[in-house]
Order: sequence, then structure tokens, then C-alpha cells
Amino acid sequence: MTSPSRAAPPITLETFQAVTQAIKDEIGRVIVGQSEVVRNVLIALIAGGHVLLEGVPGLGKTLLIRTLAEALELRFNRIQFTPDLMPADIIGTEVLEEDQRGGRQFRFQPGPIFVNLLLADEINRATPKTQSALLEAMQEQTVTVAGHTYPLSKPFFVLATQNPIDMEGTYPLPEAQLDRFLFKLNAAFPTAEELVTILERTTRETQPRASTAAAGQTLLQMGVLARQIPAASHVSEFVARLLLATHPDQPNSPDEVKRYVRFGASPRGAQAMLLGAKVNALFNGRYNVAFSDIQAVVYPALRHRLILNFEGEAEGFTTEAVIEAVLKAIKPDKM
Repeated sequence: MTSPSRAAPPITLETFQAVTQAIKDEIGRVIVGQSEVVRNVLIALIAGGHVLLEGVPGLGKTLLIRTLAEALELRFNRIQFTPDLMPADIIGTEVLEEDQRGGRQFRFQPGPIFVNLLLADEINRATPKTQSALLEAMQEQTVTVAGHTYPLSKPFFVLATQNPIDMEGTYPLPEAQLDRFLFKLNAAFPTAEELVTILERTTRETQPRASTAAAGQTLLQMGVLARQIPAASHVSEFVARLLLATHPDQPNSPDEVKRYVRFGASPRGAQAMLLGAKVNALFNGRYNVAFSDIQAVVYPALRHRLILNFEGEAEGFTTEAVIEAVLKAIKPDKM
């Protein structure tokens, strides 16, 4: 947990921007490039959501999450997801113990999920049964074992890494699990210049480490401030129209959606867009949500919530292409 002796300062727009910049600076001491990924991870965490980070091995996904825990002074655990991992290995289990009088009773042994920041590394290498062990924790921030419910620490975030689904030894994540991630982000391959910097940093005797830039309670306060940002009715209506346009049975859906999409995004997708847009507005120094804030977070908020049909998968159509078609078809209605 975060240090109780450190009182989080009052959060204003100026302190919000100062803290986020300090966090990005500390992460930048360790992570080369990936600026868009870092920004969107921070947006999701401030909004109180979980993040799914996809990319081929070796792009620094795990290092980014570990560095983030150091910069935010969060209790951190890493679980390596493998095919033989069981739900009890994540949430914990009850063990039978003998007391001083010779009697026996069950005691709950908490699993590694009882932290502030849980790294679910290569989450799609575990079976769907094990992946589903995170469902309650991600939604209600509680764990139920043998009829007893145990609350998790606050803040609580799941940051999961995922290998591309076409790689060997992977399982698709259940739709209910995917929908609980606020954002899905794609880690980009580094440029030649970034590769040179990576080589310089990682082949030395010592490697840089991030220092604490903010406490977990400060992150919670930043989230409270973000939820206080007003969104005009026409902005909320724009979010609703974008979401409905991802459904093939809606009259305003573009042809690409009607042809290639099996299921559109759930209402959680609309919540993710608006919450992310509120945090993005604060990043940009504003106390109001603009259409541009919605458009800035629409891809990470929706790309994992769209399910393509057989024709879409066969023709190599992507959820990013679906979102692009929706953005072209649905224009903001300015008041």
C-alpha cells in the first residue's frame, strides 16, 4: 500500500498536470519511446480502469508496468499466466490449520491479487477458466472464496499483457473479461533511433530505475477531479451515437459495420470513452470535454469490444478499420 505518512496535496488543474508530467518523466528514464502508450495507460489509471497491453515479446510491456508501480509507489505483484495456472493461484484459497487447543479451522490465505497493481503477464497463455478468476476483482474490487467476500486494496488496477492471438500457445480472452478492460493498447515496435537508445541503456553495468513521482492516494484524487469535469449534452450524445454505430442492426451504422461486425461495443465502451475523454481534457489543460477528447480515446476504448463475424475475419478486416469507418460516418453535432 502507499505510505500513510505522505499526504496527497490538493489536486488542481496545475497540480494535475505537474504530477502527470513528473510520472511521465520518471517512466521516460527507463522506457524508451512508447509515449502514446504511456499517456493512455495514465489516462486509464486516473479514470480508475484496467488496461490490456498487446504486443510481440520484447517490447518492454512488463518493464513499463513495473516502472509504473515504482513511479506511483504502489504495492505490486506479477503473475506469470501459464496453461497450468489455477484460479486459486491468483485469488487465494482456504487452508486447514490446527489451533493451540488441537482444533482445526479454515483460514483464508490471500493470493497475489491482494495488491494495488497486479501485472497479469501474458494473460492469454492461461485457460479461460483461470482468466475468469479476475472477473469479480476487476468489476467489484472484491474476491469471494468459500462464500466469504474479501475487499481488495484501493487503488486496485489490473494491467495485463497479451501476445497477439495468432501466436502459438495462446487462448482468446472471454468477451466478459475483455469488456472489463477500460483500454486496450498496442505496443509499437521501436524505431531505429529508439533501438539505439535501448541498446545503450540495457547493455550497461547498471540500468536506470524510476523514483517515486506520486502516491497512490494522489492518483485516486486525480480520478475524483476527472469525474467532476462536465461534459455537455451534445458531447454525451456524440459518444452514444458512436457506440450505437458499432452495432450492425442500427440504421446509422456504416456499411463496414453491417458487413463485418457480429457484435458491437457494450455500454462499458461508452463509459470508457467519456471517462477517458475527461482525463484527456485535464491533460490538455481544460475543465471541459471537447469532441477532440472523445476522438483521442475512441480507439483504445473500443478496439477490444468489437467482435467481427466470419466474413470480417476471413477478409482480414480489423476492429481499427471498423472504428475508422464509424468516425467517418458519425460526425459531431455542434451546438
